[in-house]
This record gives sequence, structure tokens and C-alpha cells, in this order.
Amino acid sequence: MGDAGEAAEDGPDETPEAAEAAGAAEATGAADGPLPERRQVAALCWRGDGAGGREVLLVTSSHGRWILPKGWPMTGRSDGEAALVEAWEEAGVRRAILDPRPLGGFIVTKTDRHGRILRLPARVFACEVTELAGDWPEKHRRSRRWLPPAAAADVVREDDLRALLRAF
Repeated sequence: MGDAGEAAEDGPDETPEAAEAAGAAEATGAADGPLPERRQVAALCWRGDGAGGREVLLVTSSHGRWILPKGWPMTGRSDGEAALVEAWEEAGVRRAILDPRPLGGFIVTKTDRHGRILRLPARVFACEVTELAGDWPEKHRRSRRWLPPAAAADVVREDDLRALLRAF
């Protein structure tokens, strides 16, 4: 996977540390219990399937790489619902039909604020886009681009995400 990857970004509702503490408290009934698995959720946003074929939506990371919209799980939301929130915030997906079953996964390499390299599993959820906004929360920070799945696979860095996109 090469370099350390993108900087870890906190989720919109809570920091990863707060999510870990809350998850541990929920799982064990105490804040000092075992920590849950650190993971991310991602939205594979797509459109088409007609004569023009399918296209998937990629966004730029904070380092300019092409990625799927992704982020931290959110308290009170399923992983698929959290992936849809990330699709709205990072790519402007206003409405989509979510498949609640994970499509697959890949490993995200991040560097946290302390310089530690993290390898986190990301669960991917397919979302058929029915409405895309012209303005969205992270528009000033990210570009977005529709590509056929094979072309998208050529521009992402993670090998397991490439394979997932090629199989889509």
C-alpha cells in the first residue's frame, strides 16, 4: 500500500477515541472494559446499469487520492446508515437506495494525530444514487468523479478495494 495513507479524520458525531470508549461501555457496561474493533464504513455509490453501464462515485481524500466516501461508525446508526451519512457529507449523495448487507471490505491505512500508522478494516455498502446535490458539507474540501468500476479500480490505491471495484 505504499505510504502511510490519509490522516485520520474524526467522525461527525464523535472522535474515534470517544467512539471506542462508548462502544466499550456499551459492550461491557463499563468504560474500562475491552475496546471494540476499530473499523470504518464506506459507501460504494453507483448509478446506471442501462446501456451506458454502471458508474461508481469516487471522492478525493485529504491527500488528493481517489477513495470511496467513508468514515467512522456512528452511535445509533447501522454501519450502512453511517456509510450513507458519509456519502452525503463527502460526496453530496442526497438520496440513495442502500443495500443493508455489506458488499465486502478493504483495509484502510491511516496515520493518527500521534503519527501512529493504523490499518483498519472498512465495511463497504452499495448505495444506488437517486439524487446528487450540487452543494454538500465537504464540497470545499473534496472533488467527486463518476467512473466505470474498472476505471475506478485503476485510480484507487488499496489492492483489496481495486478487486472489489473490478468485481462490482
